[in-house]
Parts: sequence; C-alpha cells; structure tokens
Amino acid sequence: QVQLVESGGGLVQPGGSLRLSCAASGTIWRINAMGWFRQAPGKQRELVATITSGGSTSYADSVKGRFTISRDNAKNTVYLQMNSLKPEDTAVYYCNANIRRTTWNSAADYWGQGTQVTVSS
Repeated sequence: QVQLVESGGGLVQPGGSLRLSCAASGTIWRINAMGWFRQAPGKQRELVATITSGGSTSYADSVKGRFTISRDNAKNTVYLQMNSLKPEDTAVYYCNANIRRTTWNSAADYWGQGTQVTVSS
C-alpha cells in the first residue's frame, strides 16, 4: 500500500506564511508528478501547484508569485511554501502523487488526508 501524510497546516494571519509537507511511504518504485490541491467550503477542489519528477512546476494563477512547490526525491516528499497568505487561501489542502508501486503495476493517483489552512486575523 501507499500512504501520503501531510503536515504543516494551521491558523495564520493575513500576510503570514506556512509550509506544508507531504511524505509518501509504502511500496514505491517511482513517483511521477506530485501536487497540491485545495477545497474551500462550498467549492470544488482546485489545483494549486504541480511538480514533475524532473522538477518542472506549474501554478494556479491565484497563487503565482506567492506559493512555491518543491520536492525531495530522496525523501519521497513534496512541499508547498505559502507566503503572503490571504483569507481566500483558507481551505483544506490535499497532497496528490502519481505513483508506480512496482515495475509490473501501472501508475495510479494517491491522495493525502488533507490539512486545514485558515488565514484569519
């Protein structure tokens, strides 16, 4: 099995920063793209940022210039550095990874359990 465990969420004031982490564990042969999504109350889950195994990144327009995604392939971990946070960034943030468990399995998407980020004064 594969597990994605997130950490780093919490309550922060507008303009503040948080760093989310997501570590993948279990039977893993290769991790392809990794990413972060978020879901605010009453809204659909939306893509925040992605990073390929080679390090290429992409961001939602709403977070460009404020958020930075990175990964440590040796630790099977993806990070999301969030700066200049706004109240509209409040949401549950989910980690996603496309993982191939063995050489004879196809890759599949896995999700973390979510971590709450609240931006409020």
